[in-house]
Amino acid sequence: MNERAELLLQIQEAEFAAVELQLYLDTHMYDQKALMEFNHYSNLIATLKHEYEMKYGPLLNFGFSPSQYPWRWLESPWPWEEQY
Repeated sequence: MNERAELLLQIQEAEFAAVELQLYLDTHMYDQKALMEFNHYSNLIATLKHEYEMKYGPLLNFGFSPSQYPWRWLESPWPWEEQY
């Protein structure tokens, strides 16, 4: 697996953990440990996405991700086209 694919996999894993923790917190709102883990994964996702976008270009379009010069949205492979 190349570095780009590995970084995408790390993002997906962190997003999965955050979604699972969010669902858990919907029914266990006073679980401080779970909230701390959720916040950890939220910060990790932001860090990993920033790293990806600085190296490989935007993950999202329509103003959700900034782009470096030159415009990088059209570069391929796009994140969903990555081969593992």
